Amino acid sequence: MESVEELEVFKLAHKLVLEVYEQTRGFPAEERYGLVPQMRRAAFSIPMNLAEGAGRLGRKEYCHFVGIARGSVGEIRYQLMLARDLGYIPENIYESLRSQFDAVARMLMGLAKALR
Repeated sequence: MESVEELEVFKLAHKLVLEVYEQTRGFPAEERYGLVPQMRRAAFSIPMNLAEGAGRLGRKEYCHFVGIARGSVGEIRYQLMLARDLGYIPENIYESLRSQFDAVARMLMGLAKALR
């Protein structure tokens, strides 16, 4: 199996982490300990869990971490919606990020199926 860093899902997830960091820089100061760290944590949890799972000894363990990563996609999807509804990110940014995270979710499902 190829290195986790070579997987398209890992590359896209990493790109999205950078985008979430960029977008959350402009959030109000009152979110410094609220939504900002939650969004960042959910975003970076995706590639981190892929990396951890790939480092495990078996496919079953790897698949478990892929499932955790998929759960983080669900978290960030809601957090993006909340950020949009609070006026922290514009609709076009929300739509773009949501679409890309949806693609990550589909790719993670494909990876999980391949590992089974």
